[in-house]
Amino acid sequence: MPRRGLVAGPDFETFRRRYFTPVEVAQHNQPDDLWVSYLGSVYDLTPLAQKHKGDLLLKPIVEVAGQDISHWFDPKTKDIRMYIDPMTGAQRYRTPRGRFLHIPPQLPRSDWANDFGKPWWQGTRYEVGRLSAQTRNIRIINTLTSQEHTLEVGALESMWEILHRYLPYNAHAASYTWKYEGKNLNMECTLEENGIQDEEEEFDYLNMDGTLHTPAILLYFNDDLTEL
Repeated sequence: MPRRGLVAGPDFETFRRRYFTPVEVAQHNQPDDLWVSYLGSVYDLTPLAQKHKGDLLLKPIVEVAGQDISHWFDPKTKDIRMYIDPMTGAQRYRTPRGRFLHIPPQLPRSDWANDFGKPWWQGTRYEVGRLSAQTRNIRIINTLTSQEHTLEVGALESMWEILHRYLPYNAHAASYTWKYEGKNLNMECTLEENGIQDEEEEFDYLNMDGTLHTPAILLYFNDDLTEL
């Protein structure tokens, strides 16, 4: 990995996080900023929405912007769920919200163009990352300024990914040594791999407020104002 001053790590100009929380997906809920998640992945459908702006077939997709739509799909085939039309006996796509982009009409139509290639839900062209199946809170305390922030992070995120989340609060975050209980953290590993256990379920079992016992990571300044 390239080195920046005293700190070794990824190049954050090209760094891409692997995981997004449901709360983050929910923030992208407008036609000009449209994300959805399904089958464990997160997709940015903004380019699709811009390309088909004003098309009535876009409406069912806009209605679920920022939501998880895994129930639209068959987890085995990863295709839109199908059903048998009782009137015709033909197999149809199941679209309770109405027909949407790239779903063929039930009857032949002269205005139906199927030259779009793969439908939008197939392939990875709109994929931006994975959906965090489990999230947890972590406190980050800057020992230089005494500022404290609580972040919701994915349980499988590495410390570098958590640092990336923390950058809006401290652009020099990579100029600090990250420690937990006096030990340097391995930035390639997850919180749990660094020995920071998620005990929220135990606190719930004991009817205790887990937010009062959120683990804290301490940041120690390294005298190197590296801005990412």
